[in-house]
Amino acid sequence: MSGVDLPAGTYLRHLTAHSDDLGEFTEVHRREWPSGVEPVQWNCVRSRAGTLRGVHVHAKHADHLTCPVGQCFVGLRDLRRGPTAGQTAMVELSADRPAGLTIPPGVAHGFYFPVDSLHLYAVDRYFDPADELGCHWADPALELDWPGVPMLLSRRDRDAGPLAELLTRIERWQPFGPIVRVAS
Repeated sequence: MSGVDLPAGTYLRHLTAHSDDLGEFTEVHRREWPSGVEPVQWNCVRSRAGTLRGVHVHAKHADHLTCPVGQCFVGLRDLRRGPTAGQTAMVELSADRPAGLTIPPGVAHGFYFPVDSLHLYAVDRYFDPADELGCHWADPALELDWPGVPMLLSRRDRDAGPLAELLTRIERWQPFGPIVRVAS
């Protein structure tokens, strides 16, 4: 995970697992950490090996997540204006190397689970399906090098259109504000 250039506002914090004879304890979020997320909702998601969720983007809410069981690869692409516009990154989260990742509004993201996994995430606004758009995970224009080919996708993610279509929709979608088309 070290050495990964992340889009502006994306925050990666390595977490410390405290082990004893009974098991393990890991703090996943503290208000004092500069994640920028004040959670109003927590979600726990189990995914089977070979699952890919996304690629999605939110206009209004930020996510803060960790993967306490299994392994997750998070593909990121910045769709906002600014110094990291168009930037991509692939971040590995796993139970073996605990870390927390914050994804700000305007950064498209998808999650690939090569093994049975559980990820825990908080959002700073309540879930609103109107605050989510997506594109096809395998669109070459995303420039995301996934570490495997997913076997399990939701119908919505499997049938999602290309990044170019998403960018056109974003231009017409007022909640996104400063997010605009980025040349690939």
